[in-house]
Amino acid sequence: MTGLSEIPPPRILVVGCPDWPLVALGVDPAEPALVLSGGRVVATTPAARSFGVVRGQRRRDAQLAHPEVRVLERDVTREARSFEAVASALGSVTPWVEAHHPGRCAFGVRGPVRLFGGEAELVERTAEVVHKALVDLSGPDGRPNGGGTCRIGVADGMFAAVLAARMGGPAPREAVVVPPGGTPAFLAPLPVGLLSGDGCSPEGGGIPVARRNLVDVLGRLGLATMGAFAAVPTADVAGRFGAEGLAVHRLAAGLDDRPPGHRPAPPDLAVSTSFDPPVDRVDRAAFAARMLAESLHEGLSRRGMACTRVLVEVETGHGERLSRAWRDEGALGPAAVADRVRWQLEGWLHGPPAIRPTAPVVLLALVPDEVVPATGQQLGFWGGATAADEQAGRAAARVVGLLGPGAVRVPEWRGGRDPDDEFALVPFIPVDDGSAGERVKERGATSGRTGSVDEGPPWPGALPGPSPAAVHAVPVFVALRDAEGRPVVVDGRGNLSAPPHWLRVGGGREEEVAVWAGPWPVDERWWDPLRHRRRVRVQVVAEDGTARLLVLDVGRWRVAATYD
Repeated sequence: MTGLSEIPPPRILVVGCPDWPLVALGVDPAEPALVLSGGRVVATTPAARSFGVVRGQRRRDAQLAHPEVRVLERDVTREARSFEAVASALGSVTPWVEAHHPGRCAFGVRGPVRLFGGEAELVERTAEVVHKALVDLSGPDGRPNGGGTCRIGVADGMFAAVLAARMGGPAPREAVVVPPGGTPAFLAPLPVGLLSGDGCSPEGGGIPVARRNLVDVLGRLGLATMGAFAAVPTADVAGRFGAEGLAVHRLAAGLDDRPPGHRPAPPDLAVSTSFDPPVDRVDRAAFAARMLAESLHEGLSRRGMACTRVLVEVETGHGERLSRAWRDEGALGPAAVADRVRWQLEGWLHGPPAIRPTAPVVLLALVPDEVVPATGQQLGFWGGATAADEQAGRAAARVVGLLGPGAVRVPEWRGGRDPDDEFALVPFIPVDDGSAGERVKERGATSGRTGSVDEGPPWPGALPGPSPAAVHAVPVFVALRDAEGRPVVVDGRGNLSAPPHWLRVGGGREEEVAVWAGPWPVDERWWDPLRHRRRVRVQVVAEDGTARLLVLDVGRWRVAATYD
């Protein structure tokens, strides 16, 4: 009797559009440009890559590689709206198009290959359809964009097909088609780091932290390729790495990469809502979608299940019915489902006229198309998420659902020499693991999304710790004098004219300086006359115990921050 592990994975065709965030923004590939999300590069043009700008870099490192690179912020709404035109065009090839994220979709080849007479003909037809959709895609100015390309891969299983698409070229003859049964040989020489998903999804989104840590351990153990890991006996993998190790081992071996125990969902788990009056605005429909996603998640949880693929269905006032399947790496939580519903609604309601419905939406339904047993979440023994983190995350996620992405911002560590440069406010991103979304990133702190240490590059001339409690956005000018009442100044070498003795903040009374430290001079961008900046920092503690950071800039002392 054939075991479940010997069942060959289904043949999958993956369509990937490289650098989709830039394509959606209408950026010319010949222009050095990049797209940032959360302070890191998520897409670059070929011109920028020629200067050493790569995905995953911080903004500072990217601009160091090419100072004149054009920096753009990511617009996921525009990405989703534009990619729906590509996914809808593929409806002429097969009605079972499955979207993963804006820029990548897939479908099984079993049915279409019979229609077109072979996999080579299917690849050629798919490339033709996608190319036409990309040419007709309108840029921000309303004119045809046509700057995007597509890469196609065919293999046994989704994981191998995604890698095949990444390795292929833009022309149909350059598509990578792994022959049936050849997936293990195709994967064997590839680096084991690809199992973490970093190369398969933008920003590595949706990949469990445990898998990333596991792949890191495999590299340190000397298992540099997927073939080397696949050669390890299954019993040893299970004993050392558990269920997550077995799932990754199956990927490396080219076996069925569908989640273990997957099965069709019971029909009574579908949730829906009606709109009276009908809605034609994404924000109103997305708010209802978030409530539906929570209801869907609760229904699945009561039965000990989690959703891996969801169907988003709408019905309009004219009787039109639209449907799209969405899948992500692993289980889809309520935040992930709500995001994908918003993306899909953007594509339908604000997309090109050819795919836009002719009437407002009267019904929205979420149908779990594939479910797996819910394995729960293993919390750490020390640190990690707390009950307060979870409550704050749920509250912020609800505000995002009410007001839309970007309505809630949280601090993120960026690095810098001064307190006002070290942190920046970034949009809060709800996550599905019970944590508080994107947390504050400090030196040596743990990121809320990946759980990895993110210390960042060193900053010569940075102030010593601890960090101040309050940074003043509006400058508060002060008078700093020595014991004889003369203003404290700084010479060309960054030395103080005399020790600080008296301090007057604004129009207040003069206080005696109890303790002081410094100075820490900074001379930045001396090679650029327009952005050259020179300043000196001093820490002082007044007689009332208040500790302040003073900065001498353009001939005047000011309070930059206050310590707690």
